[in-house]
Order: sequence, then C-alpha cells, then structure tokens
Amino acid sequence: MLKIVGYPDRYSVAPGEKIAFKISLEEGTHFDARLVRVIHGDCNPEGPGLKFRHIKSAADGRYRGKPQRIDAGSYMTVESIPALASGAFTFSAMIWPTLPKRSNQTLIAQWDVQTGSGFRIEMTDGGQLAATLADTSGRTAELRSGRAMLERQWYAIAVSIDPLTGMVVLDQRPVQPYSRIADRAHASARLAVAPEAVAAPLLMAGCAEPDGTIGRHFDGKIDSPLLLSGVHTADRQDGYWRPIIDPSLLKHIIARWDFSRDIRTTRTVDTGPSQHHGRIVHLPARGMKGWNWTGEEHSWTRKPEHYGAIHFHSDDLYDAGWETAVEFAIPDDLKSGPYALHVSSGESDRQATREQYIAFFVRPPRERNAGVSRPEVLVLASTASYLAYANHGEHITARGAERQMARLLQFGHTDLYMYDHPELGGSLYDCHADGSGVCYSSRLRPNLNFSPQYHSWLGGHGSGLYQYNADTHLYDWLDHQGVDYDLITDEDLHSDGYELLRDYRVVVTGTHPEYHSTPMWDAMKAWIDRGGRLMYMGGNGWYWRIAYHDEMPGVIEVRRAEDGIRTWAAEPGEYYHSFTGEYGGLWRRIGRAPNVICGVGFIAQGFDVSSYYRRAPDAANPRAAFIFKGVKDEIIGNFGLIGGGAAGIELDCIATNLGSLPNILRLASSENHNSMMMLANEEFMVVPPNLGGDQNERVKADLAFGETPSGGAIFATSSIAWCGSLSHNGYDNNVSKICWNVLQRFADPEPFKAAF
Repeated sequence: MLKIVGYPDRYSVAPGEKIAFKISLEEGTHFDARLVRVIHGDCNPEGPGLKFRHIKSAADGRYRGKPQRIDAGSYMTVESIPALASGAFTFSAMIWPTLPKRSNQTLIAQWDVQTGSGFRIEMTDGGQLAATLADTSGRTAELRSGRAMLERQWYAIAVSIDPLTGMVVLDQRPVQPYSRIADRAHASARLAVAPEAVAAPLLMAGCAEPDGTIGRHFDGKIDSPLLLSGVHTADRQDGYWRPIIDPSLLKHIIARWDFSRDIRTTRTVDTGPSQHHGRIVHLPARGMKGWNWTGEEHSWTRKPEHYGAIHFHSDDLYDAGWETAVEFAIPDDLKSGPYALHVSSGESDRQATREQYIAFFVRPPRERNAGVSRPEVLVLASTASYLAYANHGEHITARGAERQMARLLQFGHTDLYMYDHPELGGSLYDCHADGSGVCYSSRLRPNLNFSPQYHSWLGGHGSGLYQYNADTHLYDWLDHQGVDYDLITDEDLHSDGYELLRDYRVVVTGTHPEYHSTPMWDAMKAWIDRGGRLMYMGGNGWYWRIAYHDEMPGVIEVRRAEDGIRTWAAEPGEYYHSFTGEYGGLWRRIGRAPNVICGVGFIAQGFDVSSYYRRAPDAANPRAAFIFKGVKDEIIGNFGLIGGGAAGIELDCIATNLGSLPNILRLASSENHNSMMMLANEEFMVVPPNLGGDQNERVKADLAFGETPSGGAIFATSSIAWCGSLSHNGYDNNVSKICWNVLQRFADPEPFKAAF
C-alpha cells in the first residue's frame, strides 16, 4: 500500500513562480523532499532503467507530514437563507434518483451540527421520501412515504413542515405512472419533535456532519427546487412550474432556483424575490436534461428550459482541499522540461511503497526576454489526456478487463490504494457509483498514474507503460541525443493559444495526445498552416473534444457522444459540454478528424503485443530520402519495451477522405497484428466478421510524411508503442535513427518545397 501520496497545485509552472505540493503522510511524522528532473520512468530492466537528475533547490529538505483526507460528494449550498423552521414551509422539486437503494440521501437540509438539530428532507430505506426533524435535546422523529421510488424515473415530491404543530406532509408522485407499480405515495403525521430554527446554511444533495464533512449525499438529478412559506398541497406546486406564474402565488416564494440558468458556472440562480442564490461544490453535472425534456432540442444553449436539472453524485470531486506541505519558487534559470518532487518517508518493501514522484512541468518564461532565444524544438505534454485517465480504475471495477487485455492483470500498491480510496475520484473512463459516466476530471487531487514508475494495466506486455510514464521514453531519448527543447502542457496551449507556439519551428508530441479543446485545436492548426513542423510521436491523437471551465482552473469535461471507443455513453440529449455549450464527442464527428492535424487518424487498438513496420514503396521517394538516411532495413521496429515492437496499443493510418494530406507519403506500414488488435468502431457501420488484425488488412499503423504549402511538414509515427523502441540497442536502431533524421531536418530553417 502507498504510505505517502500527493499532488501539485498546478501541472505547469514558469521560472520564478511558486508551486505548492499537497502531501498526505499515512505513517510517521516527517518526510524528505527533493526536486528532480525526470529523464526515464520505466523500471523495466530490459531498458535504460530509472533516471532522475537531482536539481538542488529550496524544496530539498525534511518536512512535517500528516494524513489528509478527501471529502468527496457534490452538493449545493445557500449561505443567505433564513432559518426556515421559524415558521411553516413547503419544499418541492422534481427528482430523478439513480441509486435509490442507498439510504440517508439528503435532498435538502438545514442542520446545526453543534446541537444536532434542524431538519432533513431525504430519500431513504430503498427509495422512500422521508423527513427527519430534530431538536436541541437530541430527540429525532421521522416520517417516511412508505413506498419506494424507481431508479432513473422522474418524481414530483413535496414536503410540508409546520414546526408549531409538528405536522409533516409528504407527497410523492411519479411523472410517468406504470401499471402494477406502487410508487405513488402520500403520508402525513403529527410528529412529537419540532425542528429548531437554526441559523445554518441550506444544503441540497448533502448534509453537514459532526466531523466537519458533508455527508448523506444524494445520487441523482434535482430539477426546479422550490421553497414556499406556509403549508401547501401538492397540487398547488404545479402552478409554480409554469413559465408564467400567477401573481397571487408570488408572495409565498422563499426561493425558486432555476438550474437552467448560468449553466456554465458554479452559481445557482434564485429567481424568487429574495435572490437566495446558491453555489455548487465539487462539480455536479450540469447541462443535463430535466423532467420536461421532450427530445425536440438536444442543445441546452438553444432550449435551456429543458435543461433545468443538476446531476449530483456522492463521489464527485473537484478540489481535494489538502493543506500545503511543500512550497517553493522555481529558480529563474531552471530549464523547461519534465520535473517531479520526490517525496519519501522511509524504505519501501513488499508491503508498502514509501516514496512518490509527484510530477509537474516547467514551461518557458511567460515573458519573451530581448536577446534570449528559445530552442527550435517544443514538446507538448498531453496533460489533458493525463487528466482524462487520472486514477483510471477499470481494471479494478470493470468485468472483462483481463479478457480485453488478453492477460492476467497485476495489481501494485498504487492500484490497491485506488481500490481502497474511491474518494480520489475516477477517470473519464470510469463510472460513478450510480452507474453514470464521469464527465469531469480535475488535477486538484492525487493523480496516481501521473507518475514515473507507474506500471499501467493498459500498457501491454513488457514495460506496461501508458500515458505519462510512456512519454518518459521520449524524454529519455531527447536527453540522450542532447536535444535542447522547451516544454508546454495542454493547459498552457489552451490558455495562451498560437502565440505560445509561434517561436518554435518543431513541435514534438508524446505517445498519446488524445484530448484537445477547441482553442488547442485552433492554435495547433494555425501553427501548422504557418509553416510549423509537427512530429506526431504517438497514436490515437486529436480524438476526443474536451472543454475547460471558464472560472475553475485545472478541470476538463468530455461528453461521450454517439461514436468512438467508449466505456460509457452520454444520455441522449446530453451531448453538449456544460462548460462551453459546444457539441462533445469525437473531433471526427464535427468534420475535424485527427487526419487534418497530424496527417493520420485512429484505426485500431489492442493491448497485448506489438508488431513491426515494413517499408512501403513511398520510402523510395526522393522527398523521403532524409528520413531514411543511414537506414537500409526493410523491417522497422521489430523490437521495443512496449509489447516487443514499435507498432502497438493504438494505431493510426492515412485516410485522405478524412483530411490526410493528398501529397502524404506512406513510408511504412505495420503488419502481422494478432486478433486482439481490433478495428475502431467508428470505422464500420455494419459489424464485420473480421475485426482483428489477423484477418483485417485495414488494421495497421502508417509511418507517414507530408509537406504543407507554407514550407512546413508533418511526420507521424501512428503508434503509441513507437517511443518504447527508441532506446533499443543503446539507442542505435532504425526507429531512433529515423526520428533523429526527422528532428534534424525539421529543425533546419530551410523551407520544405511546396511545389514540384
């Protein structure tokens, strides 16, 4: 098990800026820290081995530590609301429960944790509507509806509480009744306990607990919540859900929240006269279809009144909120590149890992200094993809994972820690406890697979590296070759756009640049169109469209819409990002296939063994002579740390109908893939009988090169496993030579010829 974990407050930091690290120490009282440059994070003895270069800095030293915990679960809080139990009141809402079997799920509460008094309106005991009242003497009383609500069905609920008489009335009505299903309920009783009028925030989808956390979370959607003064019948609530309210009803409104407003924000708008606006915590899902959605419109921006629901989850997480343990300023002269804070609390053994490398990146200075030139080469770190896969736990939770990987999966201490700590939050490939897909992922929490040494279950035979740690194969090769380069992250590119790229002649990607926002896509396309030279060193790039939040740093959103290889699918009508209003899903679906950026596009995936490339006729084209300088081999990359070859995990190929350059050269193609390397599902309509690489000739990676009209060029390796072959035979191999030839020519200012 891990005994020390942590995360930085940012993934990218410029020289002269401060970076803070949040550390949880599970045993002992102190830990040691030091700054290192990450060179190679692969433990495989068949490769170069672990390489970290210690950088003396103000971070080096011993620090006090303690356990830190995460209070996960989303909710809404309203600070300004008065003590509701000072008089009779009624709460009503439309709700869509997604985990009704779990008890003690708060819909709304005003609760004083010091005295244990107040009220909770909740769902409990298998899905029954209930109200709990408590006074300062410690007495509680509860009324339940007596009938359970169904999962993923809309209900109109109304609860009236009169503190003076102790009278409580519950009403539970299904929007869609079904024959022989008894889920309509009405209950009333005079309870022996009257709730105290407590001066506490009003919470929705959560309740304050004595230990200072928020618990009793609701899993499901809430739409059109309403608070009225006085006791009102359930039938009267319908009048408040109409677009135009009878003026005679307005005087009863305490608060009337409209979740269809300000969807892009964390603000919840009270349209009532007192404007008791709320705030959502830990990012419950917005832009979600409500109880009145008809299907006539699928974009919340065009018909927001049909998107008045918020989907709360008991395991939502935006910010872990840990205290800072280490903070220091990045030295002004520290070179841009991949770094980590190495923290350790003792020697590791078979039972425990007592160290962690908390990864981050140093970007180039934000200001351009006169007379100080920048390198020709820029590396783009795929931090959006690292976020998408953060704490990816399918191997722990999903059935059939070993069948998909074609091997037994081994769990390390990190995997066991993920299993024991679901409050860390899942990846964009995982599902919430209620079965709905995780559509938001934040970097303000421990991201346990964003670390050197992590052995991924998706990484294939051999080293078993994926995402960040697989990219250290590239960092190692650049270091061995003595390449001077700067590094930026996806978040940097999203924020700064084309201006951040324009000083560089060459951009080199990592192994899996899969996730891109619209500003990222536009910036890269503008740079390529102006003569940039792109070395696409991976596979499955520019695949999913994402959105960053306007106000909250370090969080991305994806909507798994319609197509693509998905572990969950968005509900119909919920394909548009709540952060931006943009249509989500594959870039290919909106006419911007990966081929438009990098010359090739996703074709197949398989996670066991990798194969090799065979030289194609275009390799003899004089335009490609510089690429194969010193390389006479017909077979390329029949070796490597990832699956034993350079073509593996996920593959891309040329497709001019999807945007590949018409002049692109197919230099080599992989072959001899097995049945587990299968065609991507967006590549067929009727399911073919020959999906696997052992039968389908389309399952291959194309090594590709093409010039752009502005004197630039694109080189694509089309395989996630490619970089795992760079260090073979002491870096003296055809994969390494090809990449070195390309990098040297791409860094040369001589324009590529755009005409014959």
